This record gives sequence, C-alpha cells and structure tokens, in this order.
Amino acid sequence: MSLKLFALLLKASLYTIGISLISILIGFAIAILLSGAMLSGRKLFSVPAQIFISFFRGVPLLVQLLLIYNLLPVIGINVPSIVAAVVGLSLCTAAYQAENLRGGFASVPRGLIESAEMVGLTPGQAFRRIKVPIALRLTFPALVNEAILILKASSLVSVVGIVELTRMAQDLAGSTFLPLDIFACAGLIYLLINWVVARTGGLIERSLPGIPR
Repeated sequence: MSLKLFALLLKASLYTIGISLISILIGFAIAILLSGAMLSGRKLFSVPAQIFISFFRGVPLLVQLLLIYNLLPVIGINVPSIVAAVVGLSLCTAAYQAENLRGGFASVPRGLIESAEMVGLTPGQAFRRIKVPIALRLTFPALVNEAILILKASSLVSVVGIVELTRMAQDLAGSTFLPLDIFACAGLIYLLINWVVARTGGLIERSLPGIPR
C-alpha cells in the first residue's frame, strides 16, 4: 500500500478521534445530569432520565443516528452531518455513562458522607470533596471502556455522510482493489488509537486518590 493511501487513512482517523472525543465529553456532562436526576429520589426527574437511558440503551446506535439525522430537518433544524453525528454519539454514550456514574455514586459508603458532615463539611462540600472523587475512582475503568466502545462505534457515523476511518477504508478498497491491505491498515490504526486510550486511562486511574476503607 502506498504512502499516499496511508496518509488518507490517517487523515480520516482524525475525524474518528475528533468526533469520538467531543461526543464522549458532551456525553459525560449529560451523564452527570442524568445520574443526578436518577439519584434525586424525585420522580419528576428520575422518570424522564430513566426513559432517556432506556431508549438510548435499547435502540441500536445505527437507528439512533438515522433518526436524529432525518428528524432534525423535519423540526426545522438544519445542521451539518457532523453535528448530527456528534449529537447521536453524545446522547448514546450519555446513557451508558450515566448508568456507570449512578453505580459509582450509589457505592460511596453512606457513613463516609455522614462522617464528613460531622467534621463540619456542608453537604455540597462533602459531595465535591468526598462523593465525586470516590465515585469517579470507582467508575473510571468503566468510563474508559465506554470511551473505547464509542471510538469503535464511531464507524457507524458514515451512514450520515461522514468520511471517517472505516468509510475511507471502504472507499479506498473499492477504488484500489486492495481490500486486504487497506482494511488491515485501518484495523491497525484503530488498535493503536484504542491502545493509547487504554494506556492513558490506566495512567490517569493510578493517579486518582485511593478509596478510604
């Protein structure tokens, strides 16, 4: 395979990385709100959050992307394909991240929060200084795993017209008649990207504060 074809695959991989990274960050912000709604104990918040999570975990991502891509123009919102792709990936990963975070917050020992409040911390301070760090420490491996899943799932955004790594590999394989070389190279690029994410996640995880026992 020529250097020119390899360069085209690398360029397309930037779309894969960019779309995935933005979607994961937006999804994380939404996930915090969703997990807070589910743990609030108020049906006004918890029921809509549960419906949201059930929908985006229960419907295939491919269907979600096509629904969002076709729905936005119908309601008068005309956005580029890349925006529709980011919205679809963000909402999908938010549902999974919210479940991870909810489990993490629920696992924080109640006695630890009570002890923090007994030594003078306000509920808000106890939440920020005790509950959030422990919950993130508990859920961090699952969040890294979700990031890897989204990176791989980003290949589906080609259905809305985004030329990311998989779509570029398909186009090049069809035009050069070198499918084995092209897809092997694309697979190695995916492997390298996900290895970097897993390695970076492992380093960050080890730097997080430990869990009090």
